[in-house]
Amino acid sequence: MGIHRLNHAVLYVSDLERSVAFYRDVLGFRAIPMTPDGFRGAAFLQAPGSTNDHDLGLFEIGRAAGRSTAGRATVGLYHLAWEVDTLDELAVTAQRLAAAGALAGSSDHGTTKSLYGKDPDGLEFEVVWLVPADLLDDAALTARKRIGRLDLDRERQRYGGQTRGGVGISVPA
Repeated sequence: MGIHRLNHAVLYVSDLERSVAFYRDVLGFRAIPMTPDGFRGAAFLQAPGSTNDHDLGLFEIGRAAGRSTAGRATVGLYHLAWEVDTLDELAVTAQRLAAAGALAGSSDHGTTKSLYGKDPDGLEFEVVWLVPADLLDDAALTARKRIGRLDLDRERQRYGGQTRGGVGISVPA
């Protein structure tokens, strides 16, 4: 099975309105009117510039729902990663996540530059920029074996803030 890209993710959330507001206001997603008639407690969202039918489905299970214990007490999904086109876009996303109190961390994985965020239910996601294949060098490839501190300003100086990322391409041709 060859995978072209992740088409969408579906999350269970405790408060649908709160989650929709977060993904809309912080990450710029827009609601897609595709909830079946008579069906309550679901929303479908599309990321800015996406060519997917929808990128995120949200299903409300109620405010009494407990937080996920995946990775601490149960098996489950750790996170999904959404790819952005430029380091400037990654920097703006970092500012928006920080302003919302949702920036959980950042890291430099050599070939990828990553932010980690948490939504209102504490579900973690990654926002990533990939070094373009034609700019991969030994330093970037070697750095995949460690997790370093992300210095976005340094990376923007190195690669250029408007340089399009690998957009799914992680190995040179």
